[in-house]
Amino acid sequence: MPLLNRRLRAALLATASATLVAATLPAPEPLGIGDRLFPELGNPGYDVLAYDIAFTYRGGNTEPLDAVTKIRARTTASLDRINLDFARGTVRGVEVNGLAADFGSKSEDLIVQAPRRLPAGVPLNITVRHTSDPSGSGDDGGWVRTADGLAMANQADAAHRVFPGNDHPSDKAYFTFRITAPEKLTAVAAGLPAGKVRHGATTTWTYRTEHPMATELAQVSIGSSAVLHRTGPHGLPVRDVVPAADRKKLEPWLKKTPAQLEWMEKQVGRYPFETYGVLVADSPIGFALETQTLSLFGKSFFTEPGYPEWYVDSVMMHELAHQWFGDSVSPTSWSDLWLNEGHASWYEARYAEENGGGTLERRMREAYRLSDGWRADGGPPAHPDGPVPGQKLSLFRPVVYDGSALVLYALRQEIGESAFDRLERTWVRVHRDSTASTADFTRLASGIAGRDLTAFFDGWLYGGKTPPMPGHPDWSSAKPA
Repeated sequence: MPLLNRRLRAALLATASATLVAATLPAPEPLGIGDRLFPELGNPGYDVLAYDIAFTYRGGNTEPLDAVTKIRARTTASLDRINLDFARGTVRGVEVNGLAADFGSKSEDLIVQAPRRLPAGVPLNITVRHTSDPSGSGDDGGWVRTADGLAMANQADAAHRVFPGNDHPSDKAYFTFRITAPEKLTAVAAGLPAGKVRHGATTTWTYRTEHPMATELAQVSIGSSAVLHRTGPHGLPVRDVVPAADRKKLEPWLKKTPAQLEWMEKQVGRYPFETYGVLVADSPIGFALETQTLSLFGKSFFTEPGYPEWYVDSVMMHELAHQWFGDSVSPTSWSDLWLNEGHASWYEARYAEENGGGTLERRMREAYRLSDGWRADGGPPAHPDGPVPGQKLSLFRPVVYDGSALVLYALRQEIGESAFDRLERTWVRVHRDSTASTADFTRLASGIAGRDLTAFFDGWLYGGKTPPMPGHPDWSSAKPA
């Protein structure tokens, strides 16, 4: 596309129908940080410290929201241009350190020309005025349309379908959300409330996180919601957000959360965040999601009579366990996903065992039987195959769930329960509010076990075939179909 000056670009913006308007950038290109599974995700050259994101919702959940995303960052390399992940919305203007900046787009990147060359180690403040469009939401994530509004489901790489940013879990940051919505609706977001201001027929709700968060874990809910409060361990504020009409129907499930928090704290230590709760969306989503401090569930998960109580309880525990494993300790790369899902599935299985859902050993023996097939279909736990093109949620295969919990079972068999429990507690303490990799886990486990476990982990995490199970020489794996 030929170069455009700012005046011409402004004229085009007034009538533009394109998702992102190209500006005065020669050959903008997506960069990415080279994640094996999502090569163009994330951006080099800067570290985001904080996001301040304002959404204006007018009441139609298929209409674009007006939005302003402010990013406070620091350069880690010399930059002439700044790449942001952003894929679904119209960009109306960009400022860098208070100066108007030219911008363009390529693939799922917004590329911004810095007003001047920025050296490494200096503050970087970016303001993007844009829309956030829920109309194209679907299996690729982003906004989830509900019967009465919107919620977010940004995993694995869909936050940039909602707001521009550095959409990779390795770059965690603090978040402030400011949501303006019609007065009759309720807006809730990750973190704690930090203000509520009425403006005639609308209200602006502000929330802030007290701990850094990966973009894929951000949550904003807008709808005809009831916000229910109770108290968890150590006075922890527990906040549930549910369709107002269903609050009584859902209460038998929601009241379980304080005891579930206590159970998890007995396993791995104190809850790592400022609040927790369940967000129930009136939407036919077929999954639950560990959005930080406010886990997302579809309403039918709690109202479907075919689900036994122990199963619902255990899935609630799965998402709660993620607050430690995946949220507080986030993966360095998406190949480290097994550390999230394997641990959440491990505590899900243990909780189910204690609440009528069958023994852990039986579940792990069945996982062992299927493990070779899972590895053949989706790769080994720490080197999973990439998602099917156009189906990004296909990354979440059985091998990263029970196939990865099986690795933890084998590890406990190998080093003993006492060392394993110490490893789990140490892992979430040492890496709290940070990111960690498979190599970090291997190193810590070896240190606690007092011997090099590299060969053990190589087979269990990277092998095409499942190694023999320590302590269970009779366990066998079915031949892959």
